[in-house]
Amino acid sequence: MRVGRMIVKKNGQHLSDTDYEKQLYELQVQLVKFQRDLIARGERLAVVVEGRDGAGKDGTIKRITEHLSPRDTRVVALGKPSDRDRTSWYFQRYTGYLPAGGEFILFNRSWYNRAGVERVMGFCDESEYKSFLHEAPQFEAMLTRSGIKLVKYYLDISKKEQKERLAERQANPLKQWKISPIDAAAIKKWSAYSEARDAMFMHTSHDAAPWHIVKADSKKQARLNVIRHLLSCMDYKGRDEKLLKPDPTIVFRFSEKTLTQDLLAH
Repeated sequence: MRVGRMIVKKNGQHLSDTDYEKQLYELQVQLVKFQRDLIARGERLAVVVEGRDGAGKDGTIKRITEHLSPRDTRVVALGKPSDRDRTSWYFQRYTGYLPAGGEFILFNRSWYNRAGVERVMGFCDESEYKSFLHEAPQFEAMLTRSGIKLVKYYLDISKKEQKERLAERQANPLKQWKISPIDAAAIKKWSAYSEARDAMFMHTSHDAAPWHIVKADSKKQARLNVIRHLLSCMDYKGRDEKLLKPDPTIVFRFSEKTLTQDLLAH
């Protein structure tokens, strides 16, 4: 288990825990201002947070929602599909969770389970997988045409970092609820997950809803920069521009050069 005071870097400078908490507070104030404006305008926001096991999805979402209105903010983290879900249109189980006016919804994993864990673990067949890659951009384009703002993040971590985090999860009695049989396969099937991730990006990053990759070996940098990036995409009263400048080496939009320039963990 990791102990001690964590120090992370930003733009070549050390960032202490105190500085991190200060920056997080300032960004969370901006999130509250953003949500107040979102509610007033009756706009709809859906954020998809994906990534490997141990990538820090829960912690990132927690920092985003920590001080937001519980009536207008929901985190959607669905369990295994039911028998009824398995015989329904694949996207059907997610449509009931989409935001209404003034709502901010975060999907902690999403319909992209089919492109990741279901693909790697054999929980879907080849036909279902190929149909998903074809239909996901169409589904998302339909959502954005309806007025939903859709933002997608993928938290990317190294194999070494994943091993350490999953080992810490096993040792920490407060994180036992996170442990699942899938954890054991995460490391063994690292390459298969990498291939599935890359294929997912190539087929489902589109103009209506592009993928944004987050380098997440530093949890704190990932959290701060996801919030900065998310807020920088939004127009709201009280925006403090100087706070909303994400580090482009930590959060960046997917393109084919992301693969050719070795910008992802393999």
